[in-house]
Amino acid sequence: MKEQLRQAIQIALQQCYTNGTLSSGEMPVEIQLEIPKNPEHGDFASNLAMTMAKVERKAPRQIAEALVAALQGNPLCDKVEIAGPGFINFRLAASCWYRVLDQVMEQGAQYGRSRIGAGTRVQGEFVSANPTGPLHIGHGRGAVVGDAVAAVLQAAGFEVQREYYVNDAGNQVKTLGRSILLRLRELQGQSIEFPEDGYQAGYVRELAAQLRAEKGELAGLDETEAIELCARFGVEKVLDWIAVDLKIFGIEFDQWYSEKSLYDRNLVDAELAKLKEKGLSFEQDQALWLRTTEYGDDKDRVLIKSDGSYTYFASDVAYHMEKFERGFDRVIDVWGADHHGYIPRMKAMLAGLGHPPEDLQVLLIQMVNLLRDGQPVTMGKRSGNFITLREVVDEVGRDACRYFFLMRRCDSQLDFDLELAKQQSSDNPVYYVQYAHARVCSINRNAAAEGVAQPKLDEVDCSKLQLDEELQLVKQLARFPETIIGAAVNHEPHRVVFFLQELAAQFHSYYNRQRVLVEDPATTQARLYLINSVRIVIANALQILGVSAPDKM
Repeated sequence: MKEQLRQAIQIALQQCYTNGTLSSGEMPVEIQLEIPKNPEHGDFASNLAMTMAKVERKAPRQIAEALVAALQGNPLCDKVEIAGPGFINFRLAASCWYRVLDQVMEQGAQYGRSRIGAGTRVQGEFVSANPTGPLHIGHGRGAVVGDAVAAVLQAAGFEVQREYYVNDAGNQVKTLGRSILLRLRELQGQSIEFPEDGYQAGYVRELAAQLRAEKGELAGLDETEAIELCARFGVEKVLDWIAVDLKIFGIEFDQWYSEKSLYDRNLVDAELAKLKEKGLSFEQDQALWLRTTEYGDDKDRVLIKSDGSYTYFASDVAYHMEKFERGFDRVIDVWGADHHGYIPRMKAMLAGLGHPPEDLQVLLIQMVNLLRDGQPVTMGKRSGNFITLREVVDEVGRDACRYFFLMRRCDSQLDFDLELAKQQSSDNPVYYVQYAHARVCSINRNAAAEGVAQPKLDEVDCSKLQLDEELQLVKQLARFPETIIGAAVNHEPHRVVFFLQELAAQFHSYYNRQRVLVEDPATTQARLYLINSVRIVIANALQILGVSAPDKM
């Protein structure tokens, strides 16, 4: 609807230039339209007259008066008024809003989708938890945010690849191998002294027992060989757990990318050589450094230490260089909030290579406070010292878990109450939205039982939708495509959740106040048309979030 109004304003501007009421002849680059906070001010408001004041050399109110005069008689607008120093408020004709219902019905599952991102390749890398233990609740929030960001981007026409970066090289993997080996020796009856930095949780004993059953006692291997075998075995098994848990959570990756493969293919050395050729790295104190201070970082960063070992930053640099070499136009990383200090050096590296720093976007995921009836939950059954994602999904279900993770901006802390997530009441946000969908399905079943046919496109008299709350529902449906675009370009899937909560609230209020199946057949058809449009949009939005839209509850 916004685009249609913009076109009407452009036509009015051209008319003003033609009749001489405006003289610059310059069409604005963008006509901003906002939804007023007070519905009494109309459907949309624009500051266009103010932005044109300088080029027109006229007071904003004079410009607004010329535009309002040119818009008189336009069938799109029911009323156009000037407010304050030159704001223009637009109230659209009800007949224009009724067309939204036709669009929803005609487009069905495609309503809300667009092609604004067509031709742009985006890579989303998320979760990427170290393969040293099961996913915890914090990983779950990052997982669903990354997945939902990818989904809204796809809904907006972007080509998206989901990738999990497997940190299978480095000290944490060796520590896992050593921890498994010590637990294996414990199973063999040996007395061990478990180090403080070892992985203490119960799943390490599970891995040791599995290793013993599949590989035997590791007789004949020296310490180094045994640790390496335990590490490889542990990483493989933990990755299997992670993949299963993510699949149950509704997340699958297009690619699992091994950090170790960067070294196996000599890609780290190859990418670092490219940096050296461009003069972006230098040697000092027998170490190799990246010149990140020249591109906004607070200090230069070490790539290779003086002892010849690679830093984590070295493999991250090589990995991100290789991402863009694969042809992605944009890269989105989802990291824990404690990695915020890492962002400037990564963007500095890209800037040095000639990439706009904004081609890399990093979403920071804040903590999840897990509660039960308002009280903190801190201990997991399997891990001992943290709550696993699987434990939460098993208790509250995938839908509630995904929805709750998306109810707030990802960079704000989230309180997740397990008991609330299980409630079958309007207090539970996901139940509240899903119940709106199920209610429409129930009305449809009642209609069928009464022999009332479902309305067909172009055969409904929408003028029967006379109530203000009916028009407000239509206006909310009209905002869905713009909501998806905003969620996509800003990487903010919580916008879809906010939209759903408002739509569900409007629908439930309407349902509680009005009957759909009434004596007048034309009114019944119009109301069925309206509520089924609501059902389609709820289903479309939930599908993007990876949440089901049940027919019965």
